[in-house]
Amino acid sequence: MTGIVVIILALGALVYLAYRGVSLLLLAPAMAIFAVTASEGGPVLATYTQVFMQAAGGFIIQYFPLFLLGAVFGKLMEASGSAQVLADGIIHRLGAARAILAVILCCAVMTYGGVSLFVVAFAVYPIAAALFRQADLPKVLIPAAIALGAFTFTMTALPGTPAIQNAIPMPYFGTTPYAAPGLGLLTGAVMLLLGWQWLERRARSLGPGYGTHDEAAQGSDRMKDPPSLAVAALPLGLVIVLNLSFTFVIIPALDTAYLARPDYGATDVDSLRGVWSIIAALTLSSVALVVLNLGRLRATLGETLDRGAADSLKPIFNTASLVGFGAVIASLSAFALIRDWVVTVGGDNPLISLAVGTSLLAGMTGSASGGMSIALSTLGDTYLQMGQEAGIAPALLHRVTAVATGGLDALPHNGAVITLLTICGLTHREAYRDIAVVAVVIPILALILLIGLGTAFGSF
Repeated sequence: MTGIVVIILALGALVYLAYRGVSLLLLAPAMAIFAVTASEGGPVLATYTQVFMQAAGGFIIQYFPLFLLGAVFGKLMEASGSAQVLADGIIHRLGAARAILAVILCCAVMTYGGVSLFVVAFAVYPIAAALFRQADLPKVLIPAAIALGAFTFTMTALPGTPAIQNAIPMPYFGTTPYAAPGLGLLTGAVMLLLGWQWLERRARSLGPGYGTHDEAAQGSDRMKDPPSLAVAALPLGLVIVLNLSFTFVIIPALDTAYLARPDYGATDVDSLRGVWSIIAALTLSSVALVVLNLGRLRATLGETLDRGAADSLKPIFNTASLVGFGAVIASLSAFALIRDWVVTVGGDNPLISLAVGTSLLAGMTGSASGGMSIALSTLGDTYLQMGQEAGIAPALLHRVTAVATGGLDALPHNGAVITLLTICGLTHREAYRDIAVVAVVIPILALILLIGLGTAFGSF
């Protein structure tokens, strides 16, 4: 019991101090070491180097190209004038009153097209900033608008989404990405509509005005010879098309048998093609962006690339630190007690147990995919058996599991939240309240609705 209390204290301190603006590069390892020493008296140095840093380093090794290329792509979109042109085009066609919806849908299209949510945040922020300045909307709502479009319904609810959260349950329940399509669409619509209306309400209550921010003066400068709308939109479209092409056509057609060799990690292409695809898509799209805007970028290209590369460092190291914290917490014996307890929640309804367990583990580790992986790797067979005994379709178990990861995972210590706020140049105190509503509260309400409908009507 003492170990469980320590985990709760460490997690609570991490959330509170992250909200207060303490650097995660110091905070995450400090709270991890506190949890180990206070609960088990384990070896501090070994925990730091062999658990925390191994997990953090593994994340950086796997995802640094996405952060680097995503940040560079976003800076190129901004410096070329493409972000401003897209913002002008959206305002012209939809009107300033639909600026919030435009940001949400832009993120949704990209993430549903298979683009990593981290990349989406980098790519869409310059467009969102230009849109919000032109529509005279508060900048503090931008992170929540991006989070709603990228972190919620397209990540967990919509059938067929390529997000990892929709793929992990498949081998455990024998399902496909299109599990429970009707329930998924309905749940996703609830998240979108409630989140959008919340942000519109908040915009009215805060009143007009972008606010005073360091980049506002820069963003207001307009290029004398901006690109056309088609040229501005083409790189974003290329990211989606190329990502899908490399994922489903080009990479599967390659001879990758060499990956089984030890010097290439003794792996297979299925575990790599997601990262390979987005690396190739972002690289080629960035090259196309530069070529299309060479005259506009020639004088500042080196500086823009340098700024993009530099801007990628803080987000990935913050996120990696949180991954390290989650790995340390998951290694504690008290965490195993919590994991085993969640299967008893919900009584005779395994959907409730599955939802609560997955949500809690995602919240504790600060990772949707991490919490889901822990829950299913240890209890997946148990949940499947419980579902079969209760007459619950595996497709419904799949959809509940996926949606359940998208609530408590977005607490203040979540890596994607930290990355998003860093990209936007805002603090938790300024912007997290609205993120909490659209990415925590509303997805939990949608999950409750999903469980209720699934229990009453089954999978559809």
